[in-house]
Amino acid sequence: MWADSIMAIGVNHKTAPVAVREQLTFAGDCQTPLRQLQAIDGCDECYFLSTCNRVEVLFVSRDPETTLKAVRKFLFSGTSLSEEEIDRYSYLHQGQDAINHLFLVAASLDSMIVGEPQILGQLKQAYREASDGQTTGPILNRLLHKAFSVAKRVRTETNIGGGAASISYAAVQLARKIFGELTGKRVMLIGAGEMAELAAEHLVAQGIDHVLVANRTLERAATLARTFNGTAISLPEVVNRIPEVDIVISSTGATDLILRRDEIRPLMRQRHNRPLFLIDIAVPRDLDPMLNTLDNVYLYDIDDLTNVVEVNKSERAKEAASAERIVAEEVLKFRQWLENMEVAPTIAAIRRQGEAIKEQELAKTLASLGNLSEKEKKAVQGLAASIVNKMLHHPMLYLKTDCKPDEKKQKLDMARKLFNLDAAPDDGSSGMQ
Repeated sequence: MWADSIMAIGVNHKTAPVAVREQLTFAGDCQTPLRQLQAIDGCDECYFLSTCNRVEVLFVSRDPETTLKAVRKFLFSGTSLSEEEIDRYSYLHQGQDAINHLFLVAASLDSMIVGEPQILGQLKQAYREASDGQTTGPILNRLLHKAFSVAKRVRTETNIGGGAASISYAAVQLARKIFGELTGKRVMLIGAGEMAELAAEHLVAQGIDHVLVANRTLERAATLARTFNGTAISLPEVVNRIPEVDIVISSTGATDLILRRDEIRPLMRQRHNRPLFLIDIAVPRDLDPMLNTLDNVYLYDIDDLTNVVEVNKSERAKEAASAERIVAEEVLKFRQWLENMEVAPTIAAIRRQGEAIKEQELAKTLASLGNLSEKEKKAVQGLAASIVNKMLHHPMLYLKTDCKPDEKKQKLDMARKLFNLDAAPDDGSSGMQ
């Protein structure tokens, strides 16, 4: 059955720790792994996804169990994992489960942060690479396009992406509440930690004008600044550069405060009291809590941001139930399409057989009737065609009627036996006498 020919194997943030996932990283684009997968005997179609949180192969095979062994070997060949560890850290889905898995991933219901939008873009990029490499075919093309439409439907019909669900994005959301539009604003990163970098990415996406990066190691500051086309500065410069920025994100590993109330207070006059938004995501804190007592200074620490995130995660969890219902509906629709694909060859074979019998009998009959006019020939031909169509009408409806997968297989097997479709075509009888 076509559905059982679809398989997904991989690791993600739920099944494997980062120490395992990093062993499966593939440098560069996906073309090399796609070519290696395509060369596996029995791998008719394939798709390869590699992100920081998951590495996954989706494939279609006429012999899925045998092909799986080769795909599994390819996926883990560069790791030091034992067979037992591979079993422990990987996941495997087949048939309807594989379809459901892909739709959940596309809809961001399988992500570390439920509802985050990045995964859909990563899926689309992976599909472009597979399409460019001509490793997908009719089943995966249809399946992946359906996955994209499922994700769009989830976004449209639920609020799964509403509200900040990460510390970095919560910071951006709060900044927008204070400033409205962020276009043209300037941000300073103190420290070059991952969360500060993620927050800067979100801010730049919102139109931030310029990024200053301060770090104990100037080389690291320069590397991160280049990422955002920004400027690297030293830590001693931080206080003097405050008047020119609107947003400060601090995430150092310092044991003492980086900015104090008495240092910032005189600078507010230089800023003409323009709002200053301070985000302290360091533990212990970098920024003096008393800064919040200054006019037009808005200080949020990691606890404030965590509270925002937890409230929004709770709301997303409620929306996830609606999203999963949509996914379940779409999985059934795709399963039905696959089942129709399974029925189509049998229906086509029955029709071909009917046409062959009709043409064979017409040739005999017209030859025995002598000189008929064109009108009389057409009448006989029409009669023959009508008889064949009416004889096949109910069998065709029977095969197309929805039913459980096992019943569908039984129907197909019975139809092929009744019409003798699988007999060796060596007697010229078209299956009938």
